[in-house]
Amino acid sequence: MTPTESAPIAIGAGPSWSRLGAALGSGVLTGLCFPPADLGLVALFALVPLLWSWRGARPGHAALYGFAFGIGCYGVTLAWIRYFGVVAIVPLVAAMAATVALAGFLVGLLARRGVSSPFLTAAVWVVIESLRGRWPLGGFPWSDLGVALHGVPTARALASLGGTALVSFVVVAVNAFVLDGARAVGARAVRAREVRAVAFAAGGLVALLGFSVVADLARFEPRVTGHLRVALLQGDDEELPLAEQTTQSLTAKHLALADRLRGHYDLVVFPESALDTDPQTDVTVRRRLAEIASAHGTSVLVNARTPGTDGQVRNSNLLYGPDGRLQSVYSKQHLVPFGEYVPWRDQLSFLNELRQVPYDFQAGHRRQMFRVAGHRVGSVICFESAFAPLVRDYVRDGAEAIVVSTSNRSYRRSGNSEQHLALSQMRAAETARPVLQASVSGISGVVDPDGSVHDTTGLFESTIVRDTITTTTGETPYVRFGDWVVLLSAGALLGATIVAVVRTRRDSRDRSITSPGA
Repeated sequence: MTPTESAPIAIGAGPSWSRLGAALGSGVLTGLCFPPADLGLVALFALVPLLWSWRGARPGHAALYGFAFGIGCYGVTLAWIRYFGVVAIVPLVAAMAATVALAGFLVGLLARRGVSSPFLTAAVWVVIESLRGRWPLGGFPWSDLGVALHGVPTARALASLGGTALVSFVVVAVNAFVLDGARAVGARAVRAREVRAVAFAAGGLVALLGFSVVADLARFEPRVTGHLRVALLQGDDEELPLAEQTTQSLTAKHLALADRLRGHYDLVVFPESALDTDPQTDVTVRRRLAEIASAHGTSVLVNARTPGTDGQVRNSNLLYGPDGRLQSVYSKQHLVPFGEYVPWRDQLSFLNELRQVPYDFQAGHRRQMFRVAGHRVGSVICFESAFAPLVRDYVRDGAEAIVVSTSNRSYRRSGNSEQHLALSQMRAAETARPVLQASVSGISGVVDPDGSVHDTTGLFESTIVRDTITTTTGETPYVRFGDWVVLLSAGALLGATIVAVVRTRRDSRDRSITSPGA
């Protein structure tokens, strides 16, 4: 790690309003890099004001600036949670902002002890981002920084190498080098120190660019195993408030769409919430599904509430074969806190908004591979597509394609659906597998193994996505080695912490030796 110059710390000074404002503006600009604004590449310099606010700041002040950034960023990206009320958006945005505050605290703490580097800042960011994606309550990896570059092929190539975490690392490091270079160029006096700083920043940017280009040119190419003719049914054409969705009937609309299919298909998908009843107990629905399977010689994947243990209910995907028989069931493992279950329900019973979640779903406990026309297909349900390790595990199990079955109708015409599709682009790029995004209300679409997306639908339109996808096999470096970027970042953070502790003890010892009366 090459230390960079830090501004002197004003021991008795309070937080700087200019730095606070810069951090907040940086957060808003970064939030706009995600869909629906989707500024994308602006993320390569959007964090510069935040990193400037951290430069030379006390750890506590750096945490405050990080929190301000988080309020701006996640207030923009997670604005769709407002449909669940203030009681939802305020704690979620605050909790997300707190993770950036922690990153700022660590960066400030290490810098105060003379340990700083653009790569170290990137490592801290990645470690905190990874922690947020796993804890608490199963984690919330929805707005990981790297996803902002979902539309950039080179960024998706980086994801195939080291996951979205590698993209986040590169984005933060680029921002840090841009700041270092700008500060050195803007110095009033041209001194050897500034010249070295400019050279170091330029070298860092060139190295990151070169690394990204090489990753793109040498990108893993999966082996083609065949093709599947698919149809994704999107039947919800009514934009209804959350309270009215509980009485909305969608089964007939999706069955009517299925009646419009002609010819042979390998897979027909009824997305999450498309069926109002469990076909295993609703004989009429099960018979209609069998007729669809027989008419098109296809497997039919449907989503339904199925019985769990002890009288509980599960959110499940069920696959019916061309003969109309149930072949496999997958039950959602990563349930949405305060959406599909309420933690501490008794203690939080005074919150009227939680009545929107009248009962708790029961989580599934294992992955389930589906067999479709001789190919292995994995499925995840809604929120689960945000969890890269789950999709990676499916691919390690042999999945040749992934289906994301989702219902985003509660978020109306917000950016949620576009962000969800961006996540599927990253999952496809990480694993080199095609991803089918089947949404009950949109956006549905097909994502190729390189992360490019096509055949997308609009929101709240009744339509069918028909396509032939190419199934693939083989392991990308990310699939093979997993979260190696996170592990190396954690190692760098640990090493930096040890260096900081050693320096602190050495400086304390030196002061005690040179102090009067020693």
